[in-house]
Amino acid sequence: MRPNGIFALLFLLLLATVLPSAARAQTAKVPGDWETLRPEGEEFSILMPKSSSAETSKEPYHKMTLNTRLYLWTIPAGPVFAVASLSGIKANPAMYTEMERVNSYVDAFKGWFPKKVRGKDAVAKLTLVGAKTLNGHTGREYKLTIGDLSGSVNVYATRRRFYAAVVLNTKKDDALSDRFLSSFFLPDKIIEAPATVASQKKETKVEPEEFDPGPNFQGQKPDKPDSKTPAVGAEGSTETPTDSKNPTPASTPEAAGKRAPISGGVLNGKAITLPRPEYPADARAARVGGVVVVQITVDEYGNVISARAVSGNQMLHQVCVNAANQARFAPTFLMGEAVKVTGVITYNFVPQ
Repeated sequence: MRPNGIFALLFLLLLATVLPSAARAQTAKVPGDWETLRPEGEEFSILMPKSSSAETSKEPYHKMTLNTRLYLWTIPAGPVFAVASLSGIKANPAMYTEMERVNSYVDAFKGWFPKKVRGKDAVAKLTLVGAKTLNGHTGREYKLTIGDLSGSVNVYATRRRFYAAVVLNTKKDDALSDRFLSSFFLPDKIIEAPATVASQKKETKVEPEEFDPGPNFQGQKPDKPDSKTPAVGAEGSTETPTDSKNPTPASTPEAAGKRAPISGGVLNGKAITLPRPEYPADARAARVGGVVVVQITVDEYGNVISARAVSGNQMLHQVCVNAANQARFAPTFLMGEAVKVTGVITYNFVPQ
């Protein structure tokens, strides 16, 4: 055999050895076996890659402590599949809306979750896509970026907990993302009948929403949460008052002790966090620019609970509303009481 023929044969043998290894290296980034995850004590189920991890912790949020649980499957180069479960902010329609409660949970999730996948210095960029519901439960869809990872987050709030289903990757894979997110399931929301005055005459004990004993709980009776530090908007005690007077339901927010929002004017300079809106490619190509004004309402905890564009080119409205929803403010106090604030945020686009 000629020397050239020998070299060609060796080259083919080398390719036969290297190519399967390269193929295995590529497919190793995609999880193989999947299983239905239904953790004890949770309300959800989801299709998750096998051998996922679970951890629980307590995380400070403003003056509260949230109970967190994280179910995670990941490899360093991605993808990341996760379900975050948080509790500690009670549902209380008499004090705040369900969307206000969701906003507070999302704010807590945004500060806590990135550290779990990319270290303590990781920062998340969260962009609102739109509202979602799942079997009656209020929710939202977001786009999430953490360093080199990007993907989607679907969040939902039940009466007891907040859930965020997260899929991230270093490259786009819609089929893998849809497989994970579409498998997330919650049972139908139970609509409770409003309490009547007659039913309130009965002296009953109201059970707290949930007390998570944390990762070190091994059967001993846990301490009750500090009743002096209620959750956002929650009442200061979990027991029915013993006063002999029958409670009278409040007919208006003012009757329940809530103040009407105050006007704050232009709020750009008062923001703690003020993300810049993205410049849409079609608007940039058309050299569309100018000032867009977004009217917002900020709740008692500094979260934006509503936003709508009131002026400016319509091609720029949605990106400005999305950015405004991610803004954060310090709470505003009036006579020692936190109040809602209405005002505007302005964004200026310079055509390039």
